[in-house]
Amino acid sequence: MPVSYAQKPLLGKLTLTSHISAETGLHIGGGGENLDIGGLDKPIIRDPLTKYPYLPGSSIKGKLRSILERLLNKPLNRTGGSGTWRYESDDLADGFTEVENGHFVTYEGARTCQISRLFGSTGGSKFWLPIETARDEGLYEENRNNPTLTIQNQNCIRINRGRNAPARLIIRDSHLVPESAEKVKQVDTGLYMTEWKFENGIDRVTAAANPRQLERVPAGSKFQFELVYTVEDANQAIEDLQNIAIALAILEDDALGGHGSRGYGKIRFQHFNFSYRSLAQYRQITNPSGTSDIQPFQPIADTQALLNNFGSLRDYIQRLLPGNES
Repeated sequence: MPVSYAQKPLLGKLTLTSHISAETGLHIGGGGENLDIGGLDKPIIRDPLTKYPYLPGSSIKGKLRSILERLLNKPLNRTGGSGTWRYESDDLADGFTEVENGHFVTYEGARTCQISRLFGSTGGSKFWLPIETARDEGLYEENRNNPTLTIQNQNCIRINRGRNAPARLIIRDSHLVPESAEKVKQVDTGLYMTEWKFENGIDRVTAAANPRQLERVPAGSKFQFELVYTVEDANQAIEDLQNIAIALAILEDDALGGHGSRGYGKIRFQHFNFSYRSLAQYRQITNPSGTSDIQPFQPIADTQALLNNFGSLRDYIQRLLPGNES
């Protein structure tokens, strides 16, 4: 059976929950419908039903991905918007991205790449694979008339389209915890549950001020954070979760949202809870005589404790993976 048709395994789901505490004012833009005179230049994003501020999972996930790309020293091989570059696997197998005519960047295939297996990747267009790899992967025949080239001493063929790799990592939108929502409702700034931040841009020549008004989630706000990791490979699960733990710690020393260099977006993760549900437990849900209880792990106070106790967490996960259950 060609590799591209193989079903990806599901061994179980590991869920991590925590609280995100805003240590300084935090801004994740939502885009205002109108720009009124004297109004906000940059409003935050809000839940359309409750009007409460929240933290989009896409913003948190994008920040974690950026952190891990730098931590793992991944090359920049894909163009993004506004002249930016990022990293992504062009295919499931290792190959070469042609970023410019005659200039190639080596990428790691999504099967083993620590970034792509966590965050997913979309197949590239017109990248290059070693010819033997293309044959083994079942990609040679449909591309056999394409150009060939020697790249880094390997005979390669250009591939028109690579294969996608779904993400193993899900990050939910983070909403205010009920107790924090009640406190933030008491904020008296003229805005609902948020604060104004007045800033001035100063012209270096004329010294003229260019005032602007930004909306921020006030410091002290707490949000419910939830992350779900799909276990597909028992040997890769520990490494993936370790990378996630390190990325969370680095994010605390960085910033979430906009204007981090000006003091916005300092956060803390608190009260970690882990649980794991195996494939067998999912199957037992409809079995009255079975049990579908999620197996919990002892709570962890913060990211420093998470890193310090990762050995215990690793042992917990290894015991739960197929073949190791006790």
